[in-house]
Amino acid sequence: MITSDFPVPLRMDGLSLPVADVAVSVAFYTRLGFSVELTDPSGKGFALLRIDGGTIGLQRHKGEDAPRVRDGIHVELSTGDLDGLYAWMQQAGIPVEKPPHDRPWERVMVLRDPDGFRVEVSQGERGRNRPQ
Repeated sequence: MITSDFPVPLRMDGLSLPVADVAVSVAFYTRLGFSVELTDPSGKGFALLRIDGGTIGLQRHKGEDAPRVRDGIHVELSTGDLDGLYAWMQQAGIPVEKPPHDRPWERVMVLRDPDGFRVEVSQGERGRNRPQ
């Protein structure tokens, strides 16, 4: 949105997550359909993954604050067929913490990545996807 107070439009491209093992996290997210766009030369310190128009940066992180950081962050994805995706995940052996369920504002399921971050997958476009 362009206004006189903010004349340059912004878009959300992605986020970065602190992870214990970049390779393990890359394996998890590529199973969900992300592609690896780039990694650092060692492949252990950083990876940039892309899906559709957004990215997730995975940065190796060691530290005592990691559990506290995980509590406040979750990854938000969406699909046109949540129940179909859930069935595929069941067949593929991908653990789902909370199967598809309705909230007043969306239909969603929740899983955890290898570092414990919540990965929410909703039906339709986020923020515009109330259950019928």
